[in-house]
Amino acid sequence: MSAKMFEEGKVKLGIAPIAWTNDDLPDLGKENTFEQCISEMALAGYSGSEIGNKYPTDEAVLKKALELRGLEICNCWFSTFLISKPYEETEKPFLEKVDFLKAMGAKVIGVSEQSYSIQGMQDVPVFEKKHVMNEEEWGLLCTGLNRLGRAAKERGIALTFHHHMGTVVQSGAETERMLADTDPEYVSLLFDSGHFAYCGEDPTELVKKHVARIKHVHLKDIRREVVDRVKAEHLSFLEGVRQGAFTVPGDGCIDFDSVFKVLAENKYQGYMLVEAEQDPAKANPFEYALKARRYIREHTGL
Repeated sequence: MSAKMFEEGKVKLGIAPIAWTNDDLPDLGKENTFEQCISEMALAGYSGSEIGNKYPTDEAVLKKALELRGLEICNCWFSTFLISKPYEETEKPFLEKVDFLKAMGAKVIGVSEQSYSIQGMQDVPVFEKKHVMNEEEWGLLCTGLNRLGRAAKERGIALTFHHHMGTVVQSGAETERMLADTDPEYVSLLFDSGHFAYCGEDPTELVKKHVARIKHVHLKDIRREVVDRVKAEHLSFLEGVRQGAFTVPGDGCIDFDSVFKVLAENKYQGYMLVEAEQDPAKANPFEYALKARRYIREHTGL
């Protein structure tokens, strides 16, 4: 058992519903109900969850179901289209989601720029067809993020940007530019170990570099041999998911001890969320939730 690395009560553990039912591939886990998902999360020892596509949209209904199990909502994915649509078209639904998260007691919202994204396209090779932004698009993205982040901050929620495979902000260099061109007051980073490792970056180097901007963490591992196959065979992001590119911490190739150490030394506060979209028929979500929980306890004392 590792000694406690993180300050008592400052770091919480959550898990994403995507292991039970996949939002991008609805056939994966379609048989798993919302109640089963959150019951197994609680049983596996987590206190937080993000919002999945089967979650009730009625605040009171969702709150009651979670409170019965000692769970809370800690974040929610939000797709922005800042470089391809007028700003207002993103702002209105964004503020509605911010207000919902605020009512649920969350502290952050996870934003991903989905203009020209190929992450949801079943037949587009993820390593070859990613959109690369021009100067004008960079300006629209970063200006838009600052505006959204300011509006969210006024409502008590922090905007955390989620770099993601197949999107316009995928690599370490793109993440760095996005952070450099946005105001730290309004835009933070959602650090995702799996997405950095997937595109060939070193998650430890990037957590070191950007730790001051990180307000939410996704603990996601990768199976290197599957990712290598995705690249070699020109497969899509979703085909990679089906084949098992992602797994829970400790089951793949990422050095999480180094990532935990950097976060702990820099007194990270907030959620660390296990997120590993797999085919539930091949990787039982409850079993993998327990596996991840055990690994985190052994390696951090949490």
